[in-house]
Amino acid sequence: MTSSSAGIPQSAAAGSIDAAALRQAVSDSFDATVAQLKDLVAIPGIAWPSFDPAPLNASAEAVADLVRASGFEDVRVLRCDKADGTPGGPAVVARRPAAEGKPTILLYAHHDVQPAGDTALWDTDPFTAVERDGRLYGRGAADDKAGILAHVAAYSAVTRVLGEDLGLGVTFFFEGEEEAGSPTFRAFLEEHRELLRADVIVVADSSNWKVGIPALTTSLRGLVDGTIEVKVLDHAVHSGMFGGPVLDAPTLLARLIATLHDEDGSVAIEGLVGRDDAEVDLTEEEYRNDASVLDGVKLAGTGTIASRMWTKPALSIIGFDAPAVDVASNTLLPRARAKFSLRLAPGQDPAEAMDAVRRHVESHAPFGAQVVFTPGESGNAFATDTSSAAAGLAMWALGEAWGVPAVETGIGGSIPFIADLTELYPEVQILVTGVEDPDSRAHSANESLHLADFRNAIVAEALLLARLNADGLTPPA
Repeated sequence: MTSSSAGIPQSAAAGSIDAAALRQAVSDSFDATVAQLKDLVAIPGIAWPSFDPAPLNASAEAVADLVRASGFEDVRVLRCDKADGTPGGPAVVARRPAAEGKPTILLYAHHDVQPAGDTALWDTDPFTAVERDGRLYGRGAADDKAGILAHVAAYSAVTRVLGEDLGLGVTFFFEGEEEAGSPTFRAFLEEHRELLRADVIVVADSSNWKVGIPALTTSLRGLVDGTIEVKVLDHAVHSGMFGGPVLDAPTLLARLIATLHDEDGSVAIEGLVGRDDAEVDLTEEEYRNDASVLDGVKLAGTGTIASRMWTKPALSIIGFDAPAVDVASNTLLPRARAKFSLRLAPGQDPAEAMDAVRRHVESHAPFGAQVVFTPGESGNAFATDTSSAAAGLAMWALGEAWGVPAVETGIGGSIPFIADLTELYPEVQILVTGVEDPDSRAHSANESLHLADFRNAIVAEALLLARLNADGLTPPA
């Protein structure tokens, strides 16, 4: 567990700002903040092409109105076109220029959400936010409309406490297509490169270690995906007349998929990077509970559970093309196709990982079947420079807000656009924070937000903004 002070003397850190006044400002407006979050949850803004864009546009306008109400004058709803010429999702950008000698911080979150999925799995209407047992339930309540409100509420608290003494430059960047894969993110950055330039970027789209213990996400896995197709016949044939001498394509594809992991469940593809060095770890019981693992299912892989989730590769088959059981006929199927998703450890080059998967499946073709490998999307992993001034300040602020030391954690998921930020702004210090916890169930039914931790997240960000305003990027002692 890493100390929340990260080398910053507590007395010196607290002495440069009025932490009590900031806490009070957050507390005074917290009910209103939750009400604003409920209003945003009610707007089903989904950026997928198959959904009506009107709610997504309404979501952007609602967020823009919130930002204006917080005191920003320069507020814009911007978008870029996709490669096919169709418009990308609407992003809300607001900017308050820095005073002379003050740094600028960019605060990122996204207002688009995942589809609700099967509403029968929800206990309540996905787009009606409901408070229950200290949590707020609803699609986007945690991922990531709470991130938007954390930024807005923290900024509002700081402006009320500091008034004209606030010289810190602040930029809001609330994306509108993250859940659709951020298809225009790079083009948007390039078009608005100077508008979004900052010294520090806070990406509020991650999770804390657990309820009551804050975390700074210091690593994210990268990602490559694609499809593997197995061909064995020119066309389907009768399984009774011809079955036996030749195996059908789904069976051969299953045999090929089985080679992707070894006997203990570790990824068996040569050339992939992985290490066992997570700062903190979960018990097997905690993991089983958080991941809803069924009784009797053996956990896969070796090393600590946290390393298996954060700093080692993980491969999943996320789609399979074959006839549905209800319409299956007695034929030998000539071809079958699967989609894989491979999470990459920090330090792994995505292009090299994609080539490694290609080499593996082509060299393990079962019974001489034809294997067609089609690469898909890819994204880089991310690792925070934990020695940076911004990281030290963030760890201090998180620890102060929660009253317990913050920890450094990894996240098994990927945020590929962070690679674009680091490439276009190589000098920027990037912090990945969040308001979720292991039971938030982002992307799933009954998504929820722990309200006490949400309040703490707002306090932590207010403390960070105030420290940057008072002392700039002063390196930790």
